[in-house]
Amino acid sequence: MADPRVTKLAGVLVNYCCRAKKNDLFLINGTELAKPLMLEVFREALKKGCHPYVKMGTEGVQEIMLKEAKKFQLEYISPIPKLEIEKIDCLVGIRAPFNTRQLTNVDTKRQAIQQSASREIQKTFMERSSKGELKWVATLFPTHAGAQDASMSLSEYEDFVYNACLLHKRDPIAEWKKISKEQAKIVKFLNRKKEIRIVAKDTDLTIGTKGRKWINCDGDNNFPDGEVFTGPIENSANGHIRYTFPAIFKGREVEDVYLEFKEGKVVKAKAAKGEKFLNSMIKMDEGARFIGELAIGTNYGIQEHTKNILFDEKIGGTCHIALGAAYPETGSKNQSALHWDMICDLRDGGEVYADSKLIHKNGKFLI
Repeated sequence: MADPRVTKLAGVLVNYCCRAKKNDLFLINGTELAKPLMLEVFREALKKGCHPYVKMGTEGVQEIMLKEAKKFQLEYISPIPKLEIEKIDCLVGIRAPFNTRQLTNVDTKRQAIQQSASREIQKTFMERSSKGELKWVATLFPTHAGAQDASMSLSEYEDFVYNACLLHKRDPIAEWKKISKEQAKIVKFLNRKKEIRIVAKDTDLTIGTKGRKWINCDGDNNFPDGEVFTGPIENSANGHIRYTFPAIFKGREVEDVYLEFKEGKVVKAKAAKGEKFLNSMIKMDEGARFIGELAIGTNYGIQEHTKNILFDEKIGGTCHIALGAAYPETGSKNQSALHWDMICDLRDGGEVYADSKLIHKNGKFLI
């Protein structure tokens, strides 16, 4: 019997997250494992009068590409995905991994080459999104690989994922609208502030936000959601930060990341594991050493670290600071092929100051 939560999730993705309307060109992508959800999203998009189509990824293609392609092939960007990102109105990206570590042994320099080549597509994507021309959402379909990373059985992981999406509620969309209203108060407060300082173990980092816009993340781009974020002033970051949780990017896990910033730029980057990969990523282009996003997680329904950034960056009581590309709607000008979120836990003694006043302590807002 099909899980009714899958059908419920599809309805939220199409009607709330994407706000789909008649004649929207609607792309649904994911792996073969995401087929149950992809079909339900396809069905729901048809009901809205959209023009949906499906792209199903095949396990192993990216690994072969990164290991066997010549340099000119890694640098090549097909005009097809470029045209696609210029034309689609809605995008539902469904993460459903077979193996979350399949790229662990790939040459880090080759990964950096391919990632850097995608810069123009990423720029177009962010610009269209900021203008409201492209409505998109990233979500997850539970698989054994994700459950293993989270140290759960598949049924336990399904419950974790669907409950984080509030699908156990009678009307999930109404619940997310309530969250939106509460977070709007935080955003309104932060939009009046000029500087944020984060203090925690091995962390004392000051970041300028004057004139930048804070964004209320209430489920329209990530699902589940629960954060507020902005794009800091590019040359403002000074100090250091140690990321409590492993930083995971492109199938690689980097542990105990420590970064030092001077006038906005990373001047020292260390890690207990994966340091070579860390440095290869932040060297890929000019903007990769600068902060593209400063965010505070507000989803207190997510408290466990599951090694999946879609959930982990939302953990209530944490902050995450992404290196690389910024979202233009914040006012940030930083551009890069990189966007790497890294998470710092503030729940055990962490503090956040806004214009020198304490506003967040031990993982809770005081405002």
